[in-house]
Amino acid sequence: MHPTRWTFRACFLLGFLACAGLMGYALYAEFVLHLEPCPLCIFQRVAMIALGVVFLLGALAGPKSAGGRRTWSLLALLMAGAGIAVAGRHLWIQSLPPDQVPACGPALPYMFHALSFSKFLTKVFTGSGECAQINWRLLGVAMPGWVLISFVVLAGWALYAGFRRRG
Repeated sequence: MHPTRWTFRACFLLGFLACAGLMGYALYAEFVLHLEPCPLCIFQRVAMIALGVVFLLGALAGPKSAGGRRTWSLLALLMAGAGIAVAGRHLWIQSLPPDQVPACGPALPYMFHALSFSKFLTKVFTGSGECAQINWRLLGVAMPGWVLISFVVLAGWALYAGFRRRG
């Protein structure tokens, strides 16, 4: 079936499967390739999971009205936008010269319990030395670059699913 004939439900189910596949690779990279995720990687995973949940719930809801489809698409866009922001910040930290990279901080679980939520978020988004390390590349692009591309594509897919003209 051609994608222009796919239902909203099918489009959102495919979005969910893409998110699940990306999370599957993230877990493979962590547990098989032994690439330890940094704090920003964890937040990108949270955004990907949230996006996947929106795609799944939207597919299950299968709204019939244009307003319902657009609402689900905008929710997905919001989640993808959060992921784009985190991945973009991660790429920026990786682009810094070595003398400008923030020092490595305490582990994420410790910071979560020891700091207030606002200080925790500030510390995580400031980044740390571990966020600047590039341990994996594909076609010359580091993992946060591919995650950013994935979020942009999934955001576009969500908008296509919710705002395209129905025949």
